[in-house]
Amino acid sequence: MTMSRREFLAASAALALTPALRWPAFAAPLPREADVVVIGAGAAGIAAARRIIAAGRKVIVIEAGRQVGGRCLTDTTSFEVPFDRGARWLHNPETNPLVKLARGAGLDVAPAPPGQKLRIGRRNARPGETEDLLASLVRANRAIDDAARKADLSCAAALPKDLGDWAGTVEFLLGPYATGKDLKDLSALDQFRAQDRNAMVACRQGLGTMIGKLGEGLPVALATPATRITWGGRDVGVETPAGRITARAVIVTVSSNVLASGAIKFAPELPKRQLDAAAKLTLGSYDHVALLLSGNPLGLPKDEIMIEQSSDARTAFLVANMAGSSLCSVDVAGAFGRDLAAQGEAAMIDFAKEWLGKLFGSDAVAEVQGASATRWNAQPLVQGAMSAALPGGQFARRVLAEPIGNLFLAGEASHETLWGTVDGAWDSGERAADAALKRIGSLKSDTPAQSSPRKPKQRRERGVSGASAGDLGWPGRR
Repeated sequence: MTMSRREFLAASAALALTPALRWPAFAAPLPREADVVVIGAGAAGIAAARRIIAAGRKVIVIEAGRQVGGRCLTDTTSFEVPFDRGARWLHNPETNPLVKLARGAGLDVAPAPPGQKLRIGRRNARPGETEDLLASLVRANRAIDDAARKADLSCAAALPKDLGDWAGTVEFLLGPYATGKDLKDLSALDQFRAQDRNAMVACRQGLGTMIGKLGEGLPVALATPATRITWGGRDVGVETPAGRITARAVIVTVSSNVLASGAIKFAPELPKRQLDAAAKLTLGSYDHVALLLSGNPLGLPKDEIMIEQSSDARTAFLVANMAGSSLCSVDVAGAFGRDLAAQGEAAMIDFAKEWLGKLFGSDAVAEVQGASATRWNAQPLVQGAMSAALPGGQFARRVLAEPIGNLFLAGEASHETLWGTVDGAWDSGERAADAALKRIGSLKSDTPAQSSPRKPKQRRERGVSGASAGDLGWPGRR
């Protein structure tokens, strides 16, 4: 087989956008036959492959990029500590299987520090001001929940109109920071049904390293994009530049944006029901701008989290002195973050410096010794950050997870309650593997029973001790 010019350029761009990693690239020889082909070696793909091997079936994972991990990507060469360029934290450690698996693989997994600050101009917020923000967030969450019980409208339409000086901060925390999208582009029902993410844990070696470790020993063919999938009969065929693989089933774990883009051809075409679902679950924009400072000019403790009282969308989220180093991450998201990233890495770094200078003074910015920015929207193998349902689109998650004969879709976008998380991607991969094994049959009697969705923890009123917004301790949704 030959690779088209478009496919070659896409693969070349993907490699050019990938930072140098210490995690070794490994590759399995491409077989001509397998029981199941898994497309994508992110969290969902690795989870599915592990499940299939445990059942005694032959699996091959094909990955278009040159490393395992997908949107879990750890850069270990640019700075003095591992820098997660994608997903940064895991959630709900008491029910999250990845925490136990990571520790079993010899990785250091520990609760993320709870420290957080609210900045108002050049000063830290007073206790009363922080309480005002928390109360505004509780009111906003209640309004979104109440609206979602009646109709799946946008979160912006449900938001109280009298949030005053906190309106911009609330909109940032519940929209761009939590989901990568502005509130006008978010389904209120999707937010309402999301499982609360009350606790966070971090892997000191990085989440990309963690997924790589959990993928050790699996048959993974790197730099091997799937170009065409034929399905609908007893067998499926997966075509790649290195040859064709015949299998009994295929699990596709690419992002909803990649699926909707038509980058992978299907014969017959995917049903309109699934394509429409993917189009309703587009990825938001969320990027990290890493700044290496000399010393600690911000005067913040290890892993401190900070936001500002913002009056417009031109704002960001700070994680300072990561892992006790001098590395800080200024995160930009939503429509503002997307537009900024489209201007290139230099513009992103300039904004991060400007933003820090506004809050901490020019002396702090003068201490920047190195910088790097992610641009996930420009990564052709992903095309964004995490999925977030458009208004009226919450039902699409269940549709995306429905088996289509011997073809199964997985990934965080297909998880109804843990979308946007590594946890949800992993769980979706296991579920897709169980569904595929149910169709073709397992060979081992001790195969794990078909998994059911992890039950959401009982919802509680979101107050000071409620669920976090994004990965932050502010009461929100993620």
